[in-house]
Amino acid sequence: MVEVIPKHIKDVWDRWNIRGAIILSLSLQAILICFSPLRKRTPRRVLIMLVWSSYLLADWSANFAVGLISKNQGKDPKPDDPPQDKKLMALWAPFLLLHLGGPDTITAFALEDNALWLRHVFGLVFQAIAGVYVVLQSLPNSLWVIILLVFISGTIKYLERTTALYSASLDKFRDSMIQAPDPGPNYAKLMEEYKAKKEARLPTKIILIDEPDKEHRPKKLVHPSLVLPDEKKESQHLPNALPGGKKVGREKLHDLEIVQYAYKFFNTFKGLVVNLIFSFRERDESLEIFYNLHDSEEALRIIEVELGFLYDALFTKIAVLHTFIGSVSRLVAFGTLLAAFILFLKKPNKGHEFDGADVAVTLTLFIVGIALDIISVILFLFSDWTYAALSSLKDDPDEAVKSWHDKAFDWLLSFRQLHWTTNQKCHQDAHKCTEKCKKPCPKEVVDKCSEGHTHDVLSTNFFLRRWCGSINVFNFLAYATKAEVHRIHDARGSIRRYSWIIISYPFEKVYFIIQTLSGWIAYPISSVHKWISHIVNEKSRKHTWARRTIYPFYFGFISRIPHAIKYVWDFFSDLLDIADTVDMVQKTLFVHGEPMTRELWEFIFKQLKYKSKFGDSPENAKRISLARGEWSLRDNLPESADREKLVHYVSQFDYDQSLLMWHIATELCYQQKDTIAADEHHHSYREFSKIISDYMMYLLILQPGLMSEVAGIGKIRFRDTMAEADKFFHRRHIEDERSVKKASDTILDVKSKIEPMGVKGDRSKSVLFDASRLAKDLADMEKNCDVDKWKILSKVWVELLCHAACHCDSTAHVEQLSRGAELINFVWLLMAHFGLTDQFQINKGDARAKLIIGK
Repeated sequence: MVEVIPKHIKDVWDRWNIRGAIILSLSLQAILICFSPLRKRTPRRVLIMLVWSSYLLADWSANFAVGLISKNQGKDPKPDDPPQDKKLMALWAPFLLLHLGGPDTITAFALEDNALWLRHVFGLVFQAIAGVYVVLQSLPNSLWVIILLVFISGTIKYLERTTALYSASLDKFRDSMIQAPDPGPNYAKLMEEYKAKKEARLPTKIILIDEPDKEHRPKKLVHPSLVLPDEKKESQHLPNALPGGKKVGREKLHDLEIVQYAYKFFNTFKGLVVNLIFSFRERDESLEIFYNLHDSEEALRIIEVELGFLYDALFTKIAVLHTFIGSVSRLVAFGTLLAAFILFLKKPNKGHEFDGADVAVTLTLFIVGIALDIISVILFLFSDWTYAALSSLKDDPDEAVKSWHDKAFDWLLSFRQLHWTTNQKCHQDAHKCTEKCKKPCPKEVVDKCSEGHTHDVLSTNFFLRRWCGSINVFNFLAYATKAEVHRIHDARGSIRRYSWIIISYPFEKVYFIIQTLSGWIAYPISSVHKWISHIVNEKSRKHTWARRTIYPFYFGFISRIPHAIKYVWDFFSDLLDIADTVDMVQKTLFVHGEPMTRELWEFIFKQLKYKSKFGDSPENAKRISLARGEWSLRDNLPESADREKLVHYVSQFDYDQSLLMWHIATELCYQQKDTIAADEHHHSYREFSKIISDYMMYLLILQPGLMSEVAGIGKIRFRDTMAEADKFFHRRHIEDERSVKKASDTILDVKSKIEPMGVKGDRSKSVLFDASRLAKDLADMEKNCDVDKWKILSKVWVELLCHAACHCDSTAHVEQLSRGAELINFVWLLMAHFGLTDQFQINKGDARAKLIIGK
């Protein structure tokens, strides 16, 4: 009989399979505890894939190892096996239960994992039964005390993970925030008293008195676009500090206060995840604090810590461990594991009783397990949760950081402050010079082009940051023309910059070679086919034999071979989703990260702060959140401008349609020379428009989960527009130019007096020449009305971003936190803090009814 697997390989497997599975399980635990915290700091797919594969393999390897140990316990020992070998392996089973408990830094890879908490309960039961079965088979066993201690530690760890999954499942997460039922004032009793007084013929009336907090709420500005025809409201400016709470003032917050406020707002606004509603008290309290912050950077820091709390609550054990029971259980788990290790070290003659390799594996399990627990304790002690739990906000800002432990916390948190690289030169002007002369500009030219136009970019150290700190961008015209992508800001160091070039260069060249070869192959095949077809047709007209033999053979069989090959390729491409994968890889090559700039965040913050003055009611707040450009156009265009002409490009188009159209129009304007004298803010507005425009296109095409409202139709519209662009560039012979500037000039050269729909109909969803019309109207508005179109465009793009943020599903926002938070997540939470969301629906509260008897 032929052996498929040689005997010596089987022997090696039989001897090392259990040890290998144990070491694999331990290695996966080490990978998870070290690398899983990094996934919220970067969207890099390599890291995400490493964590994902380790997360899936960790449970499998532990269960597989337990099965191997159980099988080995039932085998008869071989002559060369140590007599106590099975007794030592019985100690490994509770270690695998410890591994199944998982590290503190990750309990769920995705939100869906939290919903499987019941599966983990059953897993705990059956894993415990399997462990007990293995131990019982090894009895009598001198290691039973050590086994019991490790078993207790493993059970506690598994219970912690199951509890964390249970509390983070969306249903339980919602239940934990729902307050006791509120029946409201006793309506029936009041009506009975009212009826009795009326029957007694007493002059009686009921008046309503608002809640005390509501009576003192300030009136807010009412924007003209929010006033309905039948509404009459008074306008009054917001004061510098809203009454009715702790006044933050204009002093800069301490690092500890940042964490304390973030924890306070986390407990308030975590209901956003499960779509709970909020009251005017919560809105006004948040609005008061955010309206009076020292600067926009403090808001950014509060929100990044708040998002970190949200991530920890839903994807890690930290929220469970920071309870009293959680802290005690962790001390017990670590203590029992340490005690078991000490007992094992003190056990005499273990080198003679057990195999040396097995003793080494056991010591490795103990040492690495204790080391991982120590790492977990360090992460636990130095987490934001610890600082927030062990300190509290002071009523007097002057006494915010007075005690020694508050000062220590503040000092430790200072290492995680946001760091900015100042005077970062912007390269778009130098890029234009490069396009003209086809070579890099000298340094002195770049410095001159960028003189006076500098921004501060976020450059916090990777291991100290709380989120990725960058904005991924994707440009339609750059992708359509296959042009080289240039960064506006480049805060990368030389090592990162050149390593990225080395990594991406081969992919770009392979893509270019494939594109070139496909063109070279397609052209001669087409030419040969035309030549042969001409000869066959000529012969068939002259000779009957050719018409009966060559003609049907060539046109019925030979000429159909390319079509058959294409049909087979399309079939397997659809079956294996090859086309979409290749298309996604192609798009990814044109994505790059722009670092967050202080000026961009400040601009977004001020826009939302300004709009918060008008969100005095749920209705107005909802109208503001629904705005997608019309607010800014009506509010910023002068009366002499034809406002409705530009508003038409928003109000008469679907959101995804206007998004793609405004994106292309922004790029068309960006590639043209400015027609008005630039003021000190002109370049900033221009840059803000470009970055947010490209960012929104990145979300629409490459992050459809964050654009769920328009993900389907947006993809169709993008493909139709891309098809029209390819066809147009091919006819104008600029498809090989690889120049966005050339493509933009060519598109704008087309006369577009008549709307494209009036010529093409509405079957095609392309918006290429609608965008051209919009770009020309923006240029005309700037020329005729003497306004900066970039100021208008930047504010329109902030509205489009805010519209996407508040209409994105809340679970999609939370899911993104585990892949490096995006700018849209920050805008979503900032809108909630300013009360610009439709979840603030309790505006009146309970009214106090008072029964008045008499005139």
